[in-house]
Amino acid sequence: MFIVDSAGLAIFFCALTMLGWGSWANTQKLAGKDQWPFPLYYWDYAFGVFALGLIVMMTLGMFGSSGMSSFTNLSQAAAGPLWQAFLSGVLFNVSNILLVVAIDAAGMSVAFPVGVGLALVIGTVASYVQSPKGNGDLLFAGVGLVMCAMILSAVAHSRLPQKGNRSWKNGVIFAVIAGCLMGFFYPVLSKSISPGFGTGSILPGFLTPYTALPLFGAGLLASNLLVNTIFMRAGQLTYADYLRGTLRLHSLGLAGGVIWMLALSLNIIASGLAGPAISYALGHGATLVAAIWGVFVWHEFRDAPRGVGKFVAAMFVAYACGLSLIGMATP
Repeated sequence: MFIVDSAGLAIFFCALTMLGWGSWANTQKLAGKDQWPFPLYYWDYAFGVFALGLIVMMTLGMFGSSGMSSFTNLSQAAAGPLWQAFLSGVLFNVSNILLVVAIDAAGMSVAFPVGVGLALVIGTVASYVQSPKGNGDLLFAGVGLVMCAMILSAVAHSRLPQKGNRSWKNGVIFAVIAGCLMGFFYPVLSKSISPGFGTGSILPGFLTPYTALPLFGAGLLASNLLVNTIFMRAGQLTYADYLRGTLRLHSLGLAGGVIWMLALSLNIIASGLAGPAISYALGHGATLVAAIWGVFVWHEFRDAPRGVGKFVAAMFVAYACGLSLIGMATP
């Protein structure tokens, strides 16, 4: 199997994670321009996640002289790690959908920093306790700056003209639940993977990243049968509506899932050297990438009143400084 053997490559993979996690939502925005509802888009997204997990298992997981091949690893895996990898996909899927509900109810300026900010803190702390690699002081100082950047983003979004009636309290409740679930999916996934996989050492019963990832995708896809069906019913959508989608719309959803899952794959692979906490925290620099897309490509602040620009500028500075500190914490 393929392993990362240098800090530079690990940070590069985490940077690619930022780009992937911060960019996949552009496919949903493009689909939304054609009035393609999110629940219908999300089916193809789930298929894309699962498919990329299988591709990674069959390629990077099968080649190289270190560790063991994917199928050999699956044959010796214990039930506990197998279920943990599957459960992590369920946790992420439920949290991701709840975050969308929260954004719809309370707006991005409230739901996104609450949900993603909570996930960042929980995921980083839990991952560091589980595998304390790197400089903890630099890591948590960087996380603190990223949290400040998220708050500044919330302030900037709150100044934008509000559209429609939103249930703020319900949105916050959904965002908190989503953040808690999203914060735990990564530590649960990491717990299923052998702690020494970065050196090619696989403990008996544990998984390699390449067998854990398709199980994560399977958990996401299986839970989607229930969760997204409920979401569709609430939006008065049917499976016939999904089948009427064009090839372009289905391709956008598949691309979104593939991009997101490729980012997770690179992040997990890099965690063998950088440590899960640093990999996860750096990956949340995706919010910076998403902000760049929103400001400079989608022009989300074009209707903002005067004075909002200073909050946006401060947000970018806080993100840049926070991510630099997290990168410096890499062992």
